[in-house]
Amino acid sequence: MIDVAPAGHTTEQEVDARHARSWQLVSALRLDDADDSTADAVVLDLEDAVPAAGKPAARRAALSFLEDRPTWVRVNDVTSGHWEDDLTAIGSSPGLRGIMLAKVESAEQVSRTAEKLPAGVRIVALIESALGLEAASDIAREPATFRLAFGSGDFRRDTGMADDPVALAYPRSRLVVASAAAGLPGPIDGPTLTDSADVLLAAARTSRLLGMTGKLVLRAAHAERVNEALSPSPAELAWARDTVGRAGDGGAIDGSYLPTLARARALLALADEFGDG
Repeated sequence: MIDVAPAGHTTEQEVDARHARSWQLVSALRLDDADDSTADAVVLDLEDAVPAAGKPAARRAALSFLEDRPTWVRVNDVTSGHWEDDLTAIGSSPGLRGIMLAKVESAEQVSRTAEKLPAGVRIVALIESALGLEAASDIAREPATFRLAFGSGDFRRDTGMADDPVALAYPRSRLVVASAAAGLPGPIDGPTLTDSADVLLAAARTSRLLGMTGKLVLRAAHAERVNEALSPSPAELAWARDTVGRAGDGGAIDGSYLPTLARARALLALADEFGDG
C-alpha cells in the first residue's frame, strides 16, 4: 500500500470537471473501489480494466451504478468492436457526467462519438499513440472535446519512450499547448504506478510544472496526494493575496504588472474552487 494517511477530502466540496485534479479509473467489474473514492472525478472503466468476455457484465454494472451516483465512464476506442455497444448501453443514462474516450487518433473519432450521445455530453479525449499526439491540435479544436488526457503507458509502448520526465516532457507539453490554443482546460496526465508517496507527489508536481492540471489515478489512496500537488500551495496563496491586496490598496499598476495580477487572481479563484480559499 502507498504510505500516505487516509484522504481527508470530502464530497461536500464538488470540484467542477474543468478543474478536476484527480481522475480515478475504477473497473466497472469492481465498483466497490468507487464507493469511498476521494478523487475529484471517478471514471468507471469499460476498457483496459475489463476483459472482452466481461464487457457485457461491466456495462450492466456501470448502468446500475449510474442510477445512484452520477459519474464518468471510459469507453473503448472507436476502432474496437466494443465502442458502439458501450455507448448504446450507458450513453443515455441521466447519471452520465461524461465520456472518457480511449485511444483517440483523430478529431473525427470524437465527433462520431458525440453523434451517438445526447447533446452536450462531455468527452475527454485520451491521447495514447504517436498518431494521436500528431493530431492533438485538431482533436482539441473539435467542438465536442472537453479536455485532453495523456494515456502515457500506451503512448510509451507505441513510441518506445522511457518512463522518464525528460523523455515525456515533449508529449506532455504538446498536449498543454494544444489545449491552451483551443481554449480547453489543462490536460489530464497519465497515472504514476508507485508505492511511494514521495515519488507520486514529485510526479504530480512535474505534471503541474508542465501545465497539466489533472492526473489519472488507479488507486484511491493516490487521489489525496495528486490533489495536493495540483493545488496552489500555501506559499503561492500567500503571494497571491499579497499581490491582489497591494493592487487593491492603490499600488502602482502598469501594463507589465497586469499578467502578474491576473495570475494571482487565478490562483485565488482556483483555491476557492477547491475549498482552500
